[in-house]
Amino acid sequence: MPPVHSSPYFQIDNQTMLNFLHQTAGQRRPKSSTGGLLKIFKLFPMLTSGCKMVALLGRPKKPLLKDKATTGTIFGYRKGRVSLAIQEDPHCVPLFVIELPMHTSIFHKEMASDVVRIALESETKTHKKKLLEEFVWAVYCNGRKVGYCIRRKQMSDDELHVMQLLRGVSMGAGVLPGPNEKETADGELTYIRARFERVVGSKDSEALYMINPDGAAGPELSIFFVRAH
Repeated sequence: MPPVHSSPYFQIDNQTMLNFLHQTAGQRRPKSSTGGLLKIFKLFPMLTSGCKMVALLGRPKKPLLKDKATTGTIFGYRKGRVSLAIQEDPHCVPLFVIELPMHTSIFHKEMASDVVRIALESETKTHKKKLLEEFVWAVYCNGRKVGYCIRRKQMSDDELHVMQLLRGVSMGAGVLPGPNEKETADGELTYIRARFERVVGSKDSEALYMINPDGAAGPELSIFFVRAH
């Protein structure tokens, strides 16, 4: 069977994903109870260690409709590294998947501080690719550089497992059953899924701002993508 070109960023030939697509085909997208933005982050200052976050990124003139929000999922085993998946819709194949150079336990501690700002900077000098098609990223968390990571060309079995379990979930957080005995070895498989307002500043800069339900207090999470000039 030829590979399924499920998005401009992925070439999927995994049978599990094919089954996933067949299962979700024709399903209606569930209505979300998410309201407007509880809070929206301002861009943090340019990092002195080389992450040149573009100051032109900001709120769009017209807010995005709730049903057009982007879905972001951060997940991982407690004793392993945390991964980030971005989808246009919970039923769609992710357009961006990456394993961040952060342990899940450390990320949870950052979330406990109520303000988390993750920046991914590509140091590519050419602009032949779209921003989210870049492979190598320097990662910053709350202004501190935590290392480098590479965007997935193809999802791992664990990542496919999480996407299948959460295909009907628009937002939430908790623990998922692991696919095998790895859950015991690496601890529980945890996840945080939320809807994000996506702001495109330019071909070299984008930002995701987490949307909280109306009247609900919660941590503030923003994710920035920037390509260095």
